[in-house]
Amino acid sequence: MIADMNFMERSLLFAKLASIAYSDDTKQVKKDAKALGFTEIEFYNRDGAQAYRFQNKNDIVIACRGTQPSEFNDIKADLKAAPVMAETVGRVHRGFKDEVDELWKMVEEDLCECGKKRTAWFTGHSLGAAMTTIMASRCEDDPRMPHIEEVYTYGSPRVGWRKFVNSLNCKHQRWVNNNDIVTRVPLAIMGYKHDGCEHYLDSKGMYRPKIGIVARIIDRWKGMLRGLLKLNIDNFSDHSMTNYIAYLEKNQ
Repeated sequence: MIADMNFMERSLLFAKLASIAYSDDTKQVKKDAKALGFTEIEFYNRDGAQAYRFQNKNDIVIACRGTQPSEFNDIKADLKAAPVMAETVGRVHRGFKDEVDELWKMVEEDLCECGKKRTAWFTGHSLGAAMTTIMASRCEDDPRMPHIEEVYTYGSPRVGWRKFVNSLNCKHQRWVNNNDIVTRVPLAIMGYKHDGCEHYLDSKGMYRPKIGIVARIIDRWKGMLRGLLKLNIDNFSDHSMTNYIAYLEKNQ
C-alpha cells in the first residue's frame, strides 16, 4: 500500500509514474507499472490530452502526461494562459482546463467506479502537474468521488488564481528542481498562484526542506553557473523528469 511508504518513497514512486505517463507503448507501460506494484492500467487519450490510470487492489493513481514538444495540442494548451472560471471555484489557466475537459468524463467515470474501495492519488509533471491539480479540485468538490489522499507534482506551473488555490482541500506535495523555468509561469503578476507544499531540490540535487529566500537565490545562481560550465541552460535541464527522478533517488 502506498500509504505505508514514507514521504520520500512516495515522492519517488509518483515521479516514476509521472515519467511512465509519457509513453505511448502500452505494453511497456504495463511492464513498468507491474514492476512498481500496479496490476491494471488504462490509457486515456483524446485530441492530444493524455493520462493513465494505474491500479491495484489497494490504490488507484491518475497520472497526467506533461507537455510534449511534438504535440501541437500540448503547446497550444501551454500558450492559452487567459484565466477562465473553473468548474469548482475561482479562475484557472484556460489551456490547462481545456486539457482536463477532454479527459474528464472518462476519468470521472473510472474514479466513481474503481475508486470507492481504493485510496486515490494524483500525479503529473509539467502540463500534467497542472492537469492533476485541476482534476483533484473537481474530485474534492464532487461527493460521488473518492477522497484524494494526496497529489504529487513535479515542475508544475502556476495553475489558478488565489480563490481557486485557496479552495483546494487536498494535500498537494509540489516538487521544484532548482531553476526549473516552468515553475515560474504563468507570471504571478497575471494573478496566478502556486498551490501546495513546496519541496525544493537544490543545485546539487539535494532536498532542502527549509531553505531560506537568500540561500535559495544564491543556490539558483550556483545552478546557472553549473549549467553554463556544462554548456546547457539550467532553466530547461532542471525541468527534465529524468533529473527529478535521479535526484529523488539520490535523497532516498
